[in-house]
Amino acid sequence: RGEFVFADLADAGSTREAALKCLEVSANNGVNILVNNAGVALLSELNSALISDWDTTMAVNLRSPFVMAQVLAPSMNERGGGKIINVSSVAGLRALREHGAYCASKGGLLMLTKVMAAEYGPLNIQCNAVCPTVILTDMGQQVWGEEKKSAPMLARIPMARFGQPYEVADLVAFLASPAASMINGQQIAVDGGYSAI
Repeated sequence: RGEFVFADLADAGSTREAALKCLEVSANNGVNILVNNAGVALLSELNSALISDWDTTMAVNLRSPFVMAQVLAPSMNERGGGKIINVSSVAGLRALREHGAYCASKGGLLMLTKVMAAEYGPLNIQCNAVCPTVILTDMGQQVWGEEKKSAPMLARIPMARFGQPYEVADLVAFLASPAASMINGQQIAVDGGYSAI
C-alpha cells in the first residue's frame, strides 16, 4: 500500500511538511528508505542566468534532500537504521556548458551525501549518491532531445547512448536493499563510461 504526498520542493516549509506527512502516513511501519530524486534543470550561460533560476535550482536539487533527510533520519535511527539515496548526476562530476546552477547543485548534493554518510553512518543509515548521465525521462528528452545538442554529448559516452530510467531504478533498488548494507558515502555513476574518460 502506498500513499502520495505532494510538495513544492522549491519551498523549504512545504518540503518539511511533506516529510512530516510521510512520517504521519507511515506511522505503523516507519520510513526506512528515502530516495531524493526530484530535480530541475533551468539552463543558461552563466552571464545570462537569472538569480531566480539559480535559487530555484539550489532549493529543489540541494536544499530539499537536506530537509527531507533532516526530518526523516531521526525516525530511521529510532527504528534501527535506514537508507538515503540521493540522485545526483554526472553533471556533479563534470562541467557542462549552460549548466552552471545544475552542476553546482548536483556537485553540492554529492558532498552533502558524504556528510550524511559521516553523520548518519554510525546510526546504521547508509547514504549514497547515484550519478546518471542523460536519462531519457521527460526532462532528459526536453533538455537533450535535439540532435544538435545531443550529438556532442553522445560522442563523449563510450557506450554511445543515453540511459533508460530502469537502469537508474535498478541501482537505486540495490542500494536500498540489505545487499548494500556496507556501501556508504559512495557516488556511483550510471553513465556508460562518460566519467571514466
